[in-house]
Amino acid sequence: MAHAHLVHPDSKVNLKDVDTTPPKGVDEILVKSETDELHDKLDKLQQLIYAAGTHSLLIVLQGRDTSGKDGTIRVLSTCLNVQHVNVASFKQPTAEDLGHDFLWRINKETPSKGHISIFNRSQYEDVLVVRVHDLVPPHVWKKRYEDINDFESEIAAGANTIIVKFYLHISKKEQESRLLAREDDPDKSWKLSVGDWKEREFWGAYTEAYEDALSKCSKKDAPWYIVPADKKWYRDFCVAKVLVESLEPYKKDWEKALEKIGKKAKLELAAFRHSNTT
Repeated sequence: MAHAHLVHPDSKVNLKDVDTTPPKGVDEILVKSETDELHDKLDKLQQLIYAAGTHSLLIVLQGRDTSGKDGTIRVLSTCLNVQHVNVASFKQPTAEDLGHDFLWRINKETPSKGHISIFNRSQYEDVLVVRVHDLVPPHVWKKRYEDINDFESEIAAGANTIIVKFYLHISKKEQESRLLAREDDPDKSWKLSVGDWKEREFWGAYTEAYEDALSKCSKKDAPWYIVPADKKWYRDFCVAKVLVESLEPYKKDWEKALEKIGKKAKLELAAFRHSNTT
């Protein structure tokens, strides 16, 4: 089954060519069942990441307002051991953040070996919102693509961090529907913000900014995946599918690492017991 759209390195993204909805004929009940199976696999893979302690995982979530970043995190929290997961939300930078390089606040939240970090928005805000709203000159944000690529390459190679980036792709019509639904639902009205409606006026500008970020910053060691996000059940399937496929190539190495750890522990235990009998 087709799922998320992988952005190949050095390719040019045109978001209007990528569907925001599931492929025709996809069975929702079947997809939800497969998603449950993928979540079980993800649970086991996280156990291996933590126990082996040789790698970490960075999940980056980007998308327009209402695209489902928070919802995706809630779903992942049902199948991951949250003791070993850090969720970092990057909103408007603080005065302290602005006193440093734009990657300073990002670097602090990267995962240590054995752990997972989920970024709700990320370093890409500094080539998105700052570009759309002219918060810095063009020559500043244009250089940041290279800075981001270097940063991601460094943590991938230097810290054995597996990086998976998701752009949650939602249509303008679906976004409007979700914004209006917040007004009618007392449980969601706290999310209401006039700023969300104001940002819709920049839909085209954000589209161009996202297309450039996706095109310029999808690399082999830090790929972007465009996830159809109009249907939440399909979004959840796509995210789980990509994560499992991204982690499974490391499974055998992690299992070998655990085998070595187990053998060492058994030898130490045997030596301890022997010392107590002499």
